[in-house]
Amino acid sequence: MKPRLVAAGADCDMVAYIVDEDYPLTLEDSRIEQVLQQTGARLFILDPLQGYLSQDSDMTNAGRMRSQLKKLVDIAAKYRCAVVIVGHMNKSSHEKNLYRGLGSIDIAAIARSVLMISRDKDDPMIRYMFPVKSSLAPEGAVIAFSFNRENGIRWLGQKELDKNVVESCNLADSKKMLAVRIILDVLSEHDALSAEIMKKLKIMDISERTINTAKKSLGIVSYRKDGVWYWRLPDGYYEPDWRVKNGK
Repeated sequence: MKPRLVAAGADCDMVAYIVDEDYPLTLEDSRIEQVLQQTGARLFILDPLQGYLSQDSDMTNAGRMRSQLKKLVDIAAKYRCAVVIVGHMNKSSHEKNLYRGLGSIDIAAIARSVLMISRDKDDPMIRYMFPVKSSLAPEGAVIAFSFNRENGIRWLGQKELDKNVVESCNLADSKKMLAVRIILDVLSEHDALSAEIMKKLKIMDISERTINTAKKSLGIVSYRKDGVWYWRLPDGYYEPDWRVKNGK
């Protein structure tokens, strides 16, 4: 995350994270309240939600999810901190967008605001963010932004959502397509440790075989540096001809 923050002009002295390499962080972890109390943070981000569930948790169990999220809500309210939780959509192509998050609908129900992000069909580096739920204020406009390693995030302003241009949020998404999306998101700005990418994908219950298939389809290049393996996008990936040829 640090390269992204630096590129955006952030003051990294104002950013903290919980080290959970030896003891995985969960929604019910006491360290969440401790870090909010110690830092006075005004924004707490969990990405993705599936990565912070305890072993006895079940995203489809409405009661269990509501109990865990309610505890997080109470802590956030106590320390006046906003919470952003990143999730992924399921494969259904027939449900309303609000019901397409993985797991119980209670996850979306307890949130005060739910935003969805979709890619542009013609240019996968352009994304559209739009509201599907807004309990505290009128729904805002669609906001477009571009995303690549050279320029980082560049806001493009409010846009009219053209359903013929924006990639449909109702298309079924296979595990391979999900793996491709996540790999592109991670590598769109900079090279990354292969172990970190694999960990992120396996959290999403994507098999190593599927990961390798997605990696091969994207032409990902592996290289060794300082004793560890990195992945990078192939040279020329951002050229339009390459995208059209390999974007299927």
